[in-house]
Amino acid sequence: MEVKELEQVVVRFSGDSGDGMQLAGNIFSTVSATVGNGISTFPDYPADIRAPQGSLTGVSGFQVHIGAGKIYTPGDKCDVLVAMNAAALKTQYRYAKPGATIIIDTDSFGPKDLEKAKFTSEDYLGEMGIDPDRVIQCPLTTMVKDTLADSGMDNKAMLKCRNMFALGLVCWLFDRDLSLVNNFLREKFAKKPAIAEANIKVIQAGWDYGHNTHSSTMNVYRVETKVKEPGRYMDITGNKATAYGLIAAAERAGLKLFLGSYPITPATDILHELSKHKSCGVMTVQCEDEISGCASALGASFAGALGVTSTSGPGICLKSEAMNLAVIDELPLVIVDVQRGGPSTGLPTKSEQTDLLQVLYGRNGESPMPVIAALHPSDCFYAAFDAAKMALEHLTPVVLLTDAFVANGSGAFKLPASMDALPAIQPHYATPEMKGNYTPYFRDEESKVRYWAIPGQEGYTHILGGLEKDGKTGAISTDPENHDEMCRLRAEKVARIPVPDLVVEGDKDDADLLIVGFGSTYGHLFSAMEELRAAGKKVALAQFRYINPLPKNTAEVLMKYKKVVVAEQNLGQLAAYLRSKVDGFVPAQFNQVKGQPFVVSELVEYFKTLIYN
Repeated sequence: MEVKELEQVVVRFSGDSGDGMQLAGNIFSTVSATVGNGISTFPDYPADIRAPQGSLTGVSGFQVHIGAGKIYTPGDKCDVLVAMNAAALKTQYRYAKPGATIIIDTDSFGPKDLEKAKFTSEDYLGEMGIDPDRVIQCPLTTMVKDTLADSGMDNKAMLKCRNMFALGLVCWLFDRDLSLVNNFLREKFAKKPAIAEANIKVIQAGWDYGHNTHSSTMNVYRVETKVKEPGRYMDITGNKATAYGLIAAAERAGLKLFLGSYPITPATDILHELSKHKSCGVMTVQCEDEISGCASALGASFAGALGVTSTSGPGICLKSEAMNLAVIDELPLVIVDVQRGGPSTGLPTKSEQTDLLQVLYGRNGESPMPVIAALHPSDCFYAAFDAAKMALEHLTPVVLLTDAFVANGSGAFKLPASMDALPAIQPHYATPEMKGNYTPYFRDEESKVRYWAIPGQEGYTHILGGLEKDGKTGAISTDPENHDEMCRLRAEKVARIPVPDLVVEGDKDDADLLIVGFGSTYGHLFSAMEELRAAGKKVALAQFRYINPLPKNTAEVLMKYKKVVVAEQNLGQLAAYLRSKVDGFVPAQFNQVKGQPFVVSELVEYFKTLIYN
């Protein structure tokens, strides 16, 4: 059999919520990252706690894009679609390329399955216009039962292994080393070795099925690694990277890390991950509500720890009062907002960028707060680290924006060589010279940052609270001139935080179109820019990572180009913010609020119209 080498490929696993598609996709992406492939993943699961089996609303998907070089998006459409039942084929086929290979479990396409999926005939392939020659029709359930017939497992337990047969078949299709998969499973099920060995047996059966039948005379494909930067890599989700970045920041600052959080999709995995690391000095508390999660983290900061709270958009609404307390007290606090579809409960498992104006302005009074937006899953590590460094060195609450796409998605992460490879973090502590004369709002003249004294230090007695204080004495004050000055000082402190200049990629000197975005849309916008440049167009990209304060060269960059388009997953929040900050800036806009990542081909077509008009 011929082995064809590919530069990149997209695989989408889909089935019922209980079919283990997320696990199968995670294993395939982890193995791919282990061998050095570039990866980008997109878990796409329903909000239903448990939809009826076989229903159209209960389909769960996991898409993984692997490549020989760096991969920026999970891909618009897949080259291989695994459909574990009729509903999965019905709902997920639209994500497949015209020539995609489709793997189905024919045991899950019976009359009742077809009825639930709203097929009108038994010829489901013909009904959807699918060429049968592109379909690997495998009696997957039957083969799993035969493989595990002597295992002693009951029927329900055996059915839970179906995802591993599909994974084995995909591993055969892409010439993956099963020993890496087996090692993953033995580690994951270390306390249940019988379960691990059963899954390994099924994976081998899936691989053998592809090898022995040369399924539909398909070729075996190989995506060779072309590593540009030597080092140790791992497949990491955005939420896990965020947790690790916070741990690293606390370590570099010499502080304990405290997370006060209330569970909320899609941010809960940060709480889960941090709770595993008590040995690193991490303290986690699952609080009774959102405001107590934020208030407890602020209390930890007051006591001298790195206080963090994690949530999503609805939780930001509820935390806003405690976030404001952090502003007036000028205490370090990191607020992680993993954005999801709204308003209200909205689309809890889907992704948007609709919290931007809320985190910038959604509090009473003059309440300035720095905002950082992570660009991709592995950047969540550095964005979390940077947010913590900013909070500790400038004594301010800082919002870190991620979203469901980068939080649940994953990418190849190059581990730092050592802790010393990360920037130093120097909290803005009160000096020994201030002992006995300390007041809480005495400031550094250049940065306007107050000096941080930890409760219990002799000679540094002070009071903080929600009432305005006199800037000189720290006593409660209702003086109008003092309040005006304190509001200006808090704003000035944030405005003076140094952030890197806005970077322009692509044809930065002579672009006919500048694409502007922020946060997690980076990969899609970069891919669209590269596709347009490959077609001979002059295009550049400026992606905002620091949103408040804005980079100093923001106006210079935005006003340099004749045509500018701001693309974001909301109805124009970044565009409105930039218009308010840059006089005369009137960009075109590309806005979608679908709960799904951008589609690169749609971006390219829209940007072409701007270039030609």
